[in-house]
Amino acid sequence: MSTPVFSPRAVAALFLARQHLERPRARKLTAGGLARFAADCGGVQLDSINVVARAHHLTVWSRFGVYDRAALERLLYQRRVLFEYWAHAACLVPTAHFPAWRRAMLDYRHRHKGWTGFLRKHPRLMRAVESAIAARGPLANADFQAARPPGAAGWWNWKPATHALDFLWMSGRIAVHSRTHFQKRFDLLERVLPEALAQAALDRDAFRHWHLTRSLHAMGAATETDLRLYLTYPKLTAAERATTLRAALRRGEVVQIEVAGARTAWYALARDLDALAAAGRRRAASRGATLLAPFDSLLWHRDRVARLFGFDYRIEVYVPAARRTVGYYALPLLVDGQLIGRVDAKLHRAEHRLELRHVHFEPWFARGDAPPAASWGPLSIERGLTGLADSAASLAAFCGAHRIDVGRVSPASLRARVRSAVLSQGE
Repeated sequence: MSTPVFSPRAVAALFLARQHLERPRARKLTAGGLARFAADCGGVQLDSINVVARAHHLTVWSRFGVYDRAALERLLYQRRVLFEYWAHAACLVPTAHFPAWRRAMLDYRHRHKGWTGFLRKHPRLMRAVESAIAARGPLANADFQAARPPGAAGWWNWKPATHALDFLWMSGRIAVHSRTHFQKRFDLLERVLPEALAQAALDRDAFRHWHLTRSLHAMGAATETDLRLYLTYPKLTAAERATTLRAALRRGEVVQIEVAGARTAWYALARDLDALAAAGRRRAASRGATLLAPFDSLLWHRDRVARLFGFDYRIEVYVPAARRTVGYYALPLLVDGQLIGRVDAKLHRAEHRLELRHVHFEPWFARGDAPPAASWGPLSIERGLTGLADSAASLAAFCGAHRIDVGRVSPASLRARVRSAVLSQGE
């Protein structure tokens, strides 16, 4: 049987659909919608940076538009639609996926060699931290740094208490119960997710198969490098990955495909071949506009984004200020399925003001050209500016900002038009 051939455009369009970005900010936040989104993309990444809003808040806003953050907190920490674990990085993952991640938790206890010395050195600490949570939980890291139980020696105030909490969490003995000012509060796993814990963990082979198929589902189609760098936890060996992929190919669940213009092999779930074909026939990859968090799952593997969208994105949080080209916390701008620019934004909370410190458009867009990859044809300047203005107005409303200011624009020739579009939208 001949190898199916698809265009980069088809792969990009299905990728956007699986990331729930075919109609950005167009859904209402519900328990079912949130669960489907996290299941389709594999997880919602958490991060502590709060220049505009936390990463998971921005990611949910990009899909569901302006929503009540208190409602999201209830879905997460009361209804337990998602729970916190490690997927690409620290993420919110579907509670429905607990049996799979339970396998990763159990394996962490025995296969993570980096903990061997710590566990041997601090057995009393581990027992004390877990016992304290059992007796007084939920507890945060600060509870172990600020106080000690009666009769406890000085080791209670050691930094290793933080490491003990990390190990107990990653190995599934405790779970994140809630957060206060973004600080995790832990309780025993059986008290946080009692119903989920009643389900049996997947065995190792089943987990590796699940990991492969979830990654392929989230991306629509992928290279072996994409598979390695999308859901990066747990770190499976090259041999484990190869064995799992070969088994799925033999069973016909996964098929090798060809992506036009690509030299490397691509893979897709057999059940997604029709979806890929349909995606390639669409006139546009998506309809609508939004800004994306730097830690959005669409951007987890930056080189993949460059291949499919011609968008070379690097977060500059860790780059010295003098060497930044766009800004500290640049949010990619997605308009009608094309990544046309990035916006370095900052929320001034006391002033209820959203500042667009630097609006940077991709050179091809500013020239009126088609994008360099997965082209749906050129996007008009007017459409791009409308998408930016609409997204900025929605973000301001979500963040409680009553005013939007525009700073630098690249290219400078578009500054007047950007200011006019953004400020007229905010009126």
